[in-house]
Amino acid sequence: VQLQASGGGLVQTGGSLRLSCAASGHSSSLYATGWFRQAPGKEREFVAAITWTGGSTNYADFAKGRFTISRDNAENTVYLQMNSLEPEDTALYYCAVKSGSYASFLRHSYAYWGQGTLVTVSS
Repeated sequence: VQLQASGGGLVQTGGSLRLSCAASGHSSSLYATGWFRQAPGKEREFVAAITWTGGSTNYADFAKGRFTISRDNAENTVYLQMNSLEPEDTALYYCAVKSGSYASFLRHSYAYWGQGTLVTVSS
């Protein structure tokens, strides 16, 4: 499975960005997709995840009410809409996929990772 994350950039506090994660090369349609982020000097942390059908989602507490994960299976793409961005959201954002349909928050359950897209929020 190859994952290509895009959509990062520089935005002011309170602004919005939409990240995209395009998948290719997968042999099974039954997988969940997650977004994680890593700020400088910090551990990689869970942001949001979505099941294959899109019927179930999972969010980190800091993402609830501000971020929305969605997917378009016809385009093999998962999106992360991020609103009301804060400087604390500055990080490299990664998408990842796992087998099975559960939208896990556990980093080690994801087998395939994209290269990351940088989000910088200025104050």
